Amino acid sequence: MIISTKGRYGLRAMFELAKAWGRGPVSLRQISEAQGLPGPYLEQIFPALKKAGLVTARRGAGGGYELTLPPERISVGHVLVALEGELTPAECAGSGAACENAGSCSAYAIWRRIYDGINHVIHGISLADMVEDDRRFGSRKADGKRC
Repeated sequence: MIISTKGRYGLRAMFELAKAWGRGPVSLRQISEAQGLPGPYLEQIFPALKKAGLVTARRGAGGGYELTLPPERISVGHVLVALEGELTPAECAGSGAACENAGSCSAYAIWRRIYDGINHVIHGISLADMVEDDRRFGSRKADGKRC
């Protein structure tokens, strides 16, 4: 399981919206410039974030995107699942998976523990946590080559 470019860029974009929480919409151009991300790619990502109920869009002058909830109520997991789908190390370990060999498969318990651990971590980190980490540790101007 590897997080795709869509997930990585989407998380960086949502970080920008979290930093701007309460100050109005942020345009894709502003996000693109702040994070060093390609604008056309962001245009492909935001419909999925909107469909998942994580952002709202405002058209026109001064328009852009805003979080639908405070940053402390949106987890990294919400963003990644919206863009990547369920994150699972094996098909048999997902939330809707039904493995007919689960009772006798020695690997099933391991895959399920990995699945549970991944989801515990990604849903335990909020966008507010990301903003706080950025404040504590500082940040540099992002370029498109970094995660």
